[in-house]
Parts: sequence; structure tokens; C-alpha cells
Amino acid sequence: MPTFSTIVEKVRNRQRISSGEALELFESRDLLTIGELAALVNEQKNGKNVFFNVNRHINPTNICVNRCAFCAFSRTSGEEGAYTLTLDEICRRAREAELEGATEVHIVGGLHPDLTFEYYEQVLRSVRQTAPGLHIKAFTAVELEYFSRIAGLTIERVIQRLIAAGLGSMPGGGAEILVEDVRKKICPEKISGARWLEIIRLVHLAGLKTNATMLYGHVETFADRVSHLEMLRELQDETGGFQAFIPLAFQPENSDLKLDIKGTSGVDDLKTLAIARIFLDNFDHIKAYWVMLGEKIAQVALAFGVNDLDGTVVEEKIGHDAGAASPQLLTKECILNLIRKAGKNPVERDTLYRPIP
Repeated sequence: MPTFSTIVEKVRNRQRISSGEALELFESRDLLTIGELAALVNEQKNGKNVFFNVNRHINPTNICVNRCAFCAFSRTSGEEGAYTLTLDEICRRAREAELEGATEVHIVGGLHPDLTFEYYEQVLRSVRQTAPGLHIKAFTAVELEYFSRIAGLTIERVIQRLIAAGLGSMPGGGAEILVEDVRKKICPEKISGARWLEIIRLVHLAGLKTNATMLYGHVETFADRVSHLEMLRELQDETGGFQAFIPLAFQPENSDLKLDIKGTSGVDDLKTLAIARIFLDNFDHIKAYWVMLGEKIAQVALAFGVNDLDGTVVEEKIGHDAGAASPQLLTKECILNLIRKAGKNPVERDTLYRPIP
């Protein structure tokens, strides 16, 4: 059984901690020491720099063949609130974002039963033509698997065609919890955790960078979280293709996954971010997704190993449909203010973490 003092010593000596030691940190009540260790690891990697970008989210449709228990975003065709944006509307939003100084558009949506793979290729081509200054970060491993199925193509071929159409990177959603027992409870319709990892491996081997997410605070245990992190760390050792890890705090308000789940606490949020920073020693960036955490917890997280606050977002639907109480957007000035008041140095970046003067 690892001791807390041994873990502290290992982290201070820049040694990798084990999954058992990560579990010991999750079970510890010493939040401040964990935060101090995470801050140390982060400063060794990133100094006082905190990254953000000017971006916009576009969700083309919320109509989805999957109806995951935790998701409050998806609808079936004809259901109240169901929508599908036209190509013109998607392009209008992309062009608007570029004119407002965005460098990235983030596109994910439901698995629409009637749209073809060629439609999604056309989305990429149209955005690239309409707003050529935007990097297109789009689609999850779950969406790629769906494209493969409806088009009768291998995942490798799907990736090649999406890159040719304009795909620049992927956001890393759909991971939820990679442990199969948990996936069977919260999203049995989705691809397995092993398939998610397999698809992301192929994306990395094709030369694209991705992020990685973890949806926490529902039915999973601390051990499940550690297993999830360990799978990500192992894949990163192999490919080096992950840019940032993004823990997503479960929003229970409008979810069918009730089960007396109250969501996460601020302590749990900060501890999860900090332990991720300590354990994922081969990830450069840990992101506090302010949409689900709220601005204040996201700001405090900058003292707990976090070095990225995401971006302006502008119109986020998935987390807000689930019950997130954060604003729909943060201005660039607001983000700068949050970072500076935390005693950090704000650095505007592009999608690939290159600083923008």
C-alpha cells in the first residue's frame, strides 16, 4: 500500500506515480498538498503560462441514433427541440467567428440517421472555403465509427477523406469512462472503451492531434477514474498524439441518469484536475473546461495544476442542455482577466498550442 509521503517524494523527484498511488491520492483528504504537487508539476512544464484560444462551437444536429442515459443534448427526429443546421447556417456561424478573431471552430454533433458521410465531408469543405483562416477541430471517435458504418469504409479511409476535406484535429469527446462496466450503465449504445482507444490510435498514426476527455461524477468509482487515466497514459506513451486532457464534470440536472446523483463538488473538481496533472506526466496540458466547471472553479484550478482555460466558445449546447449554469460565452477580455487575477500569464494560442502574438 503506497504511503502519502512516498507519493509526495516521488512527484517532487519527477518520478512517474503508479495507478495504486493515484488511487491513494483520490482517497486522500489532503487537497491542498495534492494541489501543491500538481502546481509544481505544471510549473515545471509550463511556467506561469495559461493558454486560451478564441474559438466557436458549432453543433450541426442534436438528432442522434444513440440515446445515452447521461446525455440531455440528443433528440430523435420529430421530437420537440430536435434540429439540424443547414450548410448555409453552419458556414454563416463559421464566417462570423473568423470575423470576430477566432482561430478555431469546434464541430461535434449527434449521429443523425439520415445524413450521409458525404454530408460531413461537405461540412468540412464548406467551412474551409467560407472561413479559410479557421482551424477545423471536429468529430469524436464515436462519430468516426458511425461514419465508417454508414459509408462502408474502414476507419483509416474515413480519416484520410476527412483530412482531405479539411479536418485539422479532433476534440477527444466520447471517451466518457473507458471502463466497460461503467459504459454499460451510462452509454451502452456507444462504442466500447477499447474501440475508442483503437480509433484514436489510428487518428494519431494518421498525423492528427487530439484531446482526451473523461466524464466524471456519475456512477464511476475512483478506481474507474484511475483506470481511465492509465489507459490514456499508455496510449500517449505509444503515440504522443494527445495535446490536452479535459475532465468533464457530470451535469445531472436534465439527465436521465438520475440515481440520486448530485454531480460533482468543487473539492472533487479540483482534486480530479490536480491528480490528472500529476498522473498524466506525458501530457503537456490539462484543461479546466469552464463551461462545466463555472468560471470561479476554473480560475481556482489554475493553482491546482491547470494551464488551459479552453476558449471563448460562443455557443455551447451539450453541457448547457445538461444543466450547466455557466454563460454561453466568455469574451477574450474576461478570460484575460480571470488568468491575470490568478497571478498567471495569459497566452493566446491556436489549436496546436502555438502562441499567437
